[in-house]
Amino acid sequence: MSHPTPHVETHEPDPVEAVVHVMPIVLPLVGAVLMFLLAFIAVTMA
Repeated sequence: MSHPTPHVETHEPDPVEAVVHVMPIVLPLVGAVLMFLLAFIAVTMA
């Protein structure tokens, strides 16, 4: 009782917080790939 143990919160990292810092790079790349695929489909069908 004379030496209280400090309360340490140990929790696993949040998966959303692990991905958020990569989103400004990934989102435009995925958008560019999607635009290319849609244009390819449109030209193929024409």
